[in-house]
Amino acid sequence: MLAVNKAIVLSKIKYRDNDIIVRCYTEKRGVVSYLVRNAYKSKNNRTIAYYQSLSQLAIQENYRQNQSLQFITEVKSNYAYKTLHTNVLKSSVAMFLAEVLASALNEEEQNANLFDYIALALQWLDAESSFSNFHLLFLVELTKYLGFYPESHFSNASLFNLQTGAFENNLIDKYSISEQNNLILKRLLGMNFDGLNTLQLNANQRRDFLNMLLLYYELHLGYFKKPKSLGVFSQLFN
Repeated sequence: MLAVNKAIVLSKIKYRDNDIIVRCYTEKRGVVSYLVRNAYKSKNNRTIAYYQSLSQLAIQENYRQNQSLQFITEVKSNYAYKTLHTNVLKSSVAMFLAEVLASALNEEEQNANLFDYIALALQWLDAESSFSNFHLLFLVELTKYLGFYPESHFSNASLFNLQTGAFENNLIDKYSISEQNNLILKRLLGMNFDGLNTLQLNANQRRDFLNMLLLYYELHLGYFKKPKSLGVFSQLFN
């Protein structure tokens, strides 16, 4: 069945000599893997250029239910990034977040709200010049759509517990976060991306909070794996 769909590229691997397998998060079907034939044979490699990390595409797909690999018959850009793939720091953010999303997203079902959130957040990143804390808020907000957004009711004295996903006044155990990360989390909850310029963090604070967030993902998504690119990514924001 031929159908039109929107897709955000999560990962790609080379298959045989000239083909690639592209894993995408799509507007209509959730996570889908596509076999793209002759991706490396196209004139000037134009086809392969479409499938950079987190590219936003409009595709025509030949979709067959219960088939593990689908086929893209036509592709074009749905949103042309201006800086995301040319700015070294932004492209590093894109590669890191693509790896997180590839691990966190595994449902083959429609979630238009999640698709729109990812697409619009990336467009915000593409347009902004100050983005050192973008990935932190992106990951916090993503938990809304994955089902473990932190409980938003808290007092000044309460500490967040990673295992329960709630702020607690009395119980402090190994999953209670540090006071520093607690303050950062409270500020991020309810913040929109335009408010990020009010959050001033140094490299150590940013790194510690990110590590805490990734542990939170591991605790609530049993299949989640910490990104291999974490070490390199963290160094770029020192």
